[in-house]
This record gives sequence, structure tokens and C-alpha cells, in this order.
Amino acid sequence: MKVNRSFHPLITGLILTTLLLSACGSQTANDNIVPAVETSADPLPVVSPQSSPTADPAAAPVSGLTGLSVTESALPRPLSVMINNAPAARPQSGVSEADILYEVLAEGGVTRLIGIFQSHTGVVKIGPIRSIRPYLIDLGGSYGGVTVHAGGSQAAYAILQKEKKEDMDEIGRAGAYFWRDKSRKAPHNLYSNVDKLWEGADKLGYAKDTSVPAYSFNNPDYVPIGGEAAAEFNVYFLLKSYTLDYKYDPERRTFLRWVNGKPHMDLNNNNPVEAANVIVLGADHKVLDEVGRLQIDVELGGEAVLFQRGQAIKGRWTRKPNDLIRFVKDGQEALLYPGVTHFLIVPNSPTFSNHVTYGQPQK
Repeated sequence: MKVNRSFHPLITGLILTTLLLSACGSQTANDNIVPAVETSADPLPVVSPQSSPTADPAAAPVSGLTGLSVTESALPRPLSVMINNAPAARPQSGVSEADILYEVLAEGGVTRLIGIFQSHTGVVKIGPIRSIRPYLIDLGGSYGGVTVHAGGSQAAYAILQKEKKEDMDEIGRAGAYFWRDKSRKAPHNLYSNVDKLWEGADKLGYAKDTSVPAYSFNNPDYVPIGGEAAAEFNVYFLLKSYTLDYKYDPERRTFLRWVNGKPHMDLNNNNPVEAANVIVLGADHKVLDEVGRLQIDVELGGEAVLFQRGQAIKGRWTRKPNDLIRFVKDGQEALLYPGVTHFLIVPNSPTFSNHVTYGQPQK
């Protein structure tokens, strides 16, 4: 697939805003964003039960987010953590241990990460942690977890208060469960860990058990058919400092993530950031003002590509009310492979294909 990176008014508007503010300065707690308009999505088709592995009652419990065995009979409530992705915030800590990882644009052309943490109970450091926006609340909250952030836009705070969201805000009453790393400069130095966050959620009286939606998983040894070869693929958001490459490692059965031409490594453990499944999806982005504040539709659905086992599968993403984003192919939800899944949300403008290209590695 060839990329035609011609500029569109939306992209031009976003990039021009970067001349007005720095990547970190654009993400202040006083920003004002209009919440995404709630729309109804088409009903999600039911996956054929014959496609899923047969459950063994005597087998170890399995995570509904990763499809991998876990030692706990009952997993804790997920944590949805807003993670800083400005160049000065890299490398981040804990990103290799998230069950689910999102990347989505914020104002000024920068991107933000959302890490969904549940099955890894010993993550010693997560961050840097950053502020929140309305669509980030929507995405992270879809997993039934506690939302973790440091500040946010006025519109985001309005949603948190109106809907009585169970969140942990470092500049609010949950500040005791975060810390600053003196080896880094603010605002790229705020961290926490799963033990502190679960302790804080308990002290704040948040429910320990919530309904957590699950994905459907394939047999890890099944070889997919019908996809296009995709040993590597590239995702382009808006700025050159946020260019991604994913390279398939057949031994690990994962796509290794690269940022700006370098492997993305976790500062905690020097492990690669990787995923068994990567879903790139297009969403409508609207620039709300000259500062670059965004409204992103994460409800309606649209074009998407699922990358797994070195192949690319074209389809669509869809989302029922109060559910997760799911990938659909030929009227059915596609099975994921056990492991971590990354969701990369790119603009539909000028076209979805402008933001993703894939094929065999260049020689």
C-alpha cells in the first residue's frame, strides 16, 4: 500500500498549532475540549463458537484481555493509566506490561498512550503519567477500570464530575499515591505503580470488582490465511516525532514496536514493547479551535487493519454502547491471538490509508 501524504486542511490545522505551543505546553489542565458526540454503532455480530478454543474447566484461569493464563483465580480491577508520550517522556516505564495499549492524538499533533493494566500485578513503576481528555476517559473507561491521570481539560473534568467516574487524579485527592522522579524534569516525571494505585482506589472506596468485557481468542498455533504479507508496517499520525514502525518477529510471534527509527524499550526492565495483535483504526478528528483541541469520534466505527502473525487483515472497527472497540471482518468479530493488543487511532483525513503502509521489509 503506497502512502500519499498530501496535506489536508485538518492536518494542516493541527500542524500549525504546534507553532503556537510545545508538546507538553499544549496539554495543560485548563484546556477546554468539547466531549465527543455519542452515537450509536451497529450491533456487533456474534463470533461463531466453533472458531474459539474449547474451554477446559481444569485449566488455569485466563485473562479476558490477553487470552493468557494467569495465576490469580480472580483478577483485580483494571487500571486505565494516561501515559505521557512526548519525546522528553521517553522511554516510559511499564508500557511493556500493559495488557492493552492505545495511542491516540492529543492537541498540537502530539500523541497520548493509555495503558490498561490488570494481569501484571507487580509493575513497579508506570509513567510518566499525564492529563486526560474526554475521549481518553471514554476509551480507558470501556474496560471497567479506575482511570488514572494528572489533571485534565475542563471538559474532561465536567464528565468525571457529572458521571461520578471513579478516577485517581494526582492533583486531586489521590496525590498521595503518585511520586515525582527527580532525575527527570516536570511535567515528564510523574509516576505510580499498580500496588499504590490499587491501595489508593481501596482507600477512596472504589468498587473492587466490576464487569470487564473480554475479547475472543484464537488457538496460538493456528496459522492465519487470507491476509496480506506484512512483515513490517508503518503508522504516521501527524508529526515526524510520532512515527511508528512495527516489525514482526516470527520467533516471538509478536510485532516489535519502533519509535522514530529506534526500538521502543521499557525503562523498567529494558524489555521491548511488543504486541501479538495491532489494530490500526481510522476515526473522525475535529479541530475545535486555534489551540488545536480535538474532538475524536471513538464510537461510530470505520476502516481498520488488524496485524497479527506477520499478516494484515483489512476490515472495520465497531463498538456497541458500553463495550470495547472490536475488529470485524466479513460480518464477524475477528479472533485475536493470546498476548498484548495495541490500538492505534489515526485520523480519517485526508484518507485512512494515508496513515498506514505495510508490506515486506525493504532490502
